[in-house]
Amino acid sequence: MPHNPTLKPLLAGNPKVAVPTGGAFSEQIFRAYDIRGHAEKELTDTMIASIAGAVGTIAEQMGEHALIVGCDGRASSPRIKAVLIRAIMATGRDVIDIGMAPTPLLYFATRHLPCPSGIMITGSHNPADQNGLKIVLNRQTLADGRIAEIRDQAAAGNFSTGSGQITQKNIVPAYLDKVRDDITIARPLKIVIDASNGATSELAPLLFQRLGCEVIPLNCQVDGRFPGHPPDTSNEENLAALVQKVLDAEADFGVAFDGDGDRLAVVTPSGKIIRSDVLLMLYAQDFLSRNPGADVVFDVKCSRLLSTLITDYGGRPVLSKTGHAFMKQKMQETGALLGGEFSGHMFFGERWYGFDDGIYAAGRLAEIISSHEYTLDNAVAKLPAASSTPEIIIPVADDYKFELANKIVNNTHFPSGKVTTLDGLRVDFSDGWGLVRASNTGSALTARFEADTPENLNKIQDEFRTQIAKIDPAIELNF
Repeated sequence: MPHNPTLKPLLAGNPKVAVPTGGAFSEQIFRAYDIRGHAEKELTDTMIASIAGAVGTIAEQMGEHALIVGCDGRASSPRIKAVLIRAIMATGRDVIDIGMAPTPLLYFATRHLPCPSGIMITGSHNPADQNGLKIVLNRQTLADGRIAEIRDQAAAGNFSTGSGQITQKNIVPAYLDKVRDDITIARPLKIVIDASNGATSELAPLLFQRLGCEVIPLNCQVDGRFPGHPPDTSNEENLAALVQKVLDAEADFGVAFDGDGDRLAVVTPSGKIIRSDVLLMLYAQDFLSRNPGADVVFDVKCSRLLSTLITDYGGRPVLSKTGHAFMKQKMQETGALLGGEFSGHMFFGERWYGFDDGIYAAGRLAEIISSHEYTLDNAVAKLPAASSTPEIIIPVADDYKFELANKIVNNTHFPSGKVTTLDGLRVDFSDGWGLVRASNTGSALTARFEADTPENLNKIQDEFRTQIAKIDPAIELNF
């Protein structure tokens, strides 16, 4: 990385922070829609200072005078935050520090405060030794070329200079008031909240108590080691304790949030885990009853039964690439007021701001359930169902996964299916579908399958196994 003298004023007061003077530049941390890597090996002080210098410089070019900064509860977050803030101020941008908070509060702050840009320090659902940055400029979550722009600017080291100021702002009261004014709970509910020892540990129980619910907390102490279970709520193995707690407490439902609170997972009173495309069916039913003809956006990992339900209720199904930034882009393009992806990100533009917010999404579910006499199990039982798999993680090296995914897209043959290559390879057959794509956030391919019967599900998986084995026989397929 080129030497950058503009960082000297920012770093001179901290002997633990080195001025960038060259060396390795880890490009793999710059992902499709965020920056993510090993906290100590890749997100070094030098790297963070360079990224912050790049973001501050781009913000200046956009006419932004300040950036909001928040962080999750990981052990590495305070270090990263300290370096980030000082580097931003060295570009002449002011910083509004909202402290430790879930990612949705950073998004909310860009709407509530007179500052539309910010950086959230979070490893999201990844393991404790990982961390990262989610970047919002002018209320737009960055993706694709914008992340590459930051990478190139950071590598070049040509940063603006100045002396920004820092202020602290507690955004929690405003967020609580806003959600409480929006969500109406018609009858008292008993809810188990599993915060995964993440950034929602204090906020989520407090909010639902204020909404009049009885809250049973689980893993609601912030601990960046995630002792309760890993913070990935899309992995159903991590929900075992929540399932048991819901059963023991005879709760109306249970909800788990990932490490930074922009995802949720839901468990019914009978202990059934609701997959996110089924959860989106419930939201779509409610939403389309008030907004006939509206668009509903979902990602390529979702059930095709969701598309059928949206159409049956008078809506228009819109398919999107997987990824929270891509989902938000598609919603803006189409004017959609509801969206969701299979990993648990839910997006409400009706009555809310359109960003992914697991806490608010849980509130909307509570509102739906409390306004009817039926239970969540009853509501799910009325929905169309099929045989399906959870998301399947196939370990593949980070520097090979996209190459392999492209080979699968270009060299497999499914003559009896309709092929979609919007995001990886999805093939829809008369009796089901299958998907294989490269993960944007991990060293893996991801896969998912669905069919009208278990036998047809196995048949589709067999067909995918055969085709992928022709491309790379060494890949161990765990489906």
